[in-house]
Amino acid sequence: MADDANNRPRRAVVKVGTRLVVDGEGRPRYEFIEHMAGEIRQAMDGGTEVIVVTSGAVGIGRRMIFAPGKALRAGERPSAAAVGQPLLMRYWSEALATVELVPAQVLLTQDDVINRGRCMRLRETLEDLLGWGVVPVINENDSVSVESVTFGENDMLAAMVAVAVAPAELLVILSDQEGLYTADPRARADAELIRVVAPDEDVSRFAAGAGGPESLGGMARKIEAARRATDCGIRVVIADGNAPGVLGAVLADDEVGTCLLARPRMPSRKAWLAVHERPRGTLVVDDGARRALLREDGSSLLPSGIVEVRGQFAAGDLVTVRDVQGREIARGLANYSAAETEAIKGRHSSQIAEVLGRPGVEEVVHRDDMVVTAES
Repeated sequence: MADDANNRPRRAVVKVGTRLVVDGEGRPRYEFIEHMAGEIRQAMDGGTEVIVVTSGAVGIGRRMIFAPGKALRAGERPSAAAVGQPLLMRYWSEALATVELVPAQVLLTQDDVINRGRCMRLRETLEDLLGWGVVPVINENDSVSVESVTFGENDMLAAMVAVAVAPAELLVILSDQEGLYTADPRARADAELIRVVAPDEDVSRFAAGAGGPESLGGMARKIEAARRATDCGIRVVIADGNAPGVLGAVLADDEVGTCLLARPRMPSRKAWLAVHERPRGTLVVDDGARRALLREDGSSLLPSGIVEVRGQFAAGDLVTVRDVQGREIARGLANYSAAETEAIKGRHSSQIAEVLGRPGVEEVVHRDDMVVTAES
């Protein structure tokens, strides 16, 4: 939903890639950061709130500690980020100060997003900051993040912020590439820029490769993150951050980069479920349950349709629902633990109290606590 007064997004999350913030040797690109600060000022003056998700801490820290060109081991990234993060924030603070904007550093772990209570508290904080005219500058808290539960890279972090933490109308992913091409433009002269991607269009075959030594992303992860956002109703633009006036052009809906169109807007709670990256278990269902879940007026998941329970989860944990072929159908919050679900699977709901020895709700996953992720 755009602002009616000027047809611009009310709020945009702008992800800035590593190779925009630092050069190949980890030196800060002051000119870019200052230029982007000016674009953020113009966007805010035009009525769009801006949240920045920035990369670059690892690259800056790597240069401070090691000789240029040394590759970091996976276990060294948190330490390099701890060294680089204060400098990264200083660069953004100084640049934003030149255009009379105040930044706020926000460092997140995935637990801050997937825990519903913490996510809501974080949302309140960001709403306060934006209401005060402050620019939140977000990065992953790499120094304390556990490798197995990190966001993976800041493209996914930005998508989760835009969807679940500070719901936005637009996600802008800025890198050193103009957008998504039909082939690698550095290797193929006939590569063409894809301007628009429909919500149901599969373009994953065009995305391959990762970024530089400090970047964990690449176009494939950008497209994956973009799909998380568009599936929840948020338009995404992937564009070249080095292009003059790029943010203003994106906000004005000019033809720039690759635009991934969004599906209809998803309610906030279901959007949070959709971007949740850490399901605790899996419920495998039969074809009848699959059809019922995929109906337009879809039903809740009842124990009678469950044929297998995988993983260990407690009541209230997120689980995925898959068919017998292994395809994900939905995800939602379980009303029963894994052991309880195992005991009642395949049973009629009227038998739950008898099997468990206590009363219980009819649904293993209620429709209100579920988001369907498969196509009907």
